[in-house]
Amino acid sequence: MGQDNGYLLDNAQVEAGARFDALSALFDASTFRHFETVGVDKGWRCWEVGAGGPTVSGWLAERVGPRGRVLATDIDVSWTETATAEGVEVLRHDVALDEPPAGPFDLVHARLVLVHVADRDAALRSMVRALRPGGWLLIEDADPALQPLICPDEYGPEQELANRLRRGFRQLLQQRGADLSYGRKLPRLLREVGLADVEADAYFPITSPACDVLEAATVHQVRDKLTAADLATDEEIERHLANVASGRLDLATSPMISSWGRRPLEDDL
Repeated sequence: MGQDNGYLLDNAQVEAGARFDALSALFDASTFRHFETVGVDKGWRCWEVGAGGPTVSGWLAERVGPRGRVLATDIDVSWTETATAEGVEVLRHDVALDEPPAGPFDLVHARLVLVHVADRDAALRSMVRALRPGGWLLIEDADPALQPLICPDEYGPEQELANRLRRGFRQLLQQRGADLSYGRKLPRLLREVGLADVEADAYFPITSPACDVLEAATVHQVRDKLTAADLATDEEIERHLANVASGRLDLATSPMISSWGRRPLEDDL
């Protein structure tokens, strides 16, 4: 199978909305906790990279108020434009290829973006350049290689099938240039681009109704690619989707690793 650097989970597919809703249910609370940690406040200028759904940019807009600024960018802004919150600017933008938008920003945030970007280093440097001195960069990305099982408790054939399909999904991601161990690298990478006060933590649900929704939407989005690559049969996919719908599976996610650091002030140098 040849190399394909296209984004595996297309925002234009009908299942994208279900995925965004599930990701919000699973990870927004953790993301908002990190926003509180770095001190997002009234008047801040924020750049939300790879915005996808509207919830994160909406939270930021409410926090920064009318004196602040929230810019939400993505390579496909179809979902962001239709459901954007008041006070959020929306811009089509490729973080790895395009110049950073006009700033500078007090906060730049990206969640589940860089793991899918072919030129992750260029994207990271672009986000750092957009920060004001003292501004914060918060990157949150998955590390599927750190915990590769969607059913960590593989006690029966339904769980084994789920994990086998998950291995196929990871193979498709790798073929498109995804770094499945990227999350764990974030603290080092933030230090290497010159950020100070770097910290990181990790969070992943073990079971949740939102995990079931996320898995079903993901499988629907990639089922044709799984079958085309002989990674699963239609019968196996239908059986797995029925297992998910039954609610009997304890479906986990990959660990979401969040790392944050600030651009040094001149006095720090």
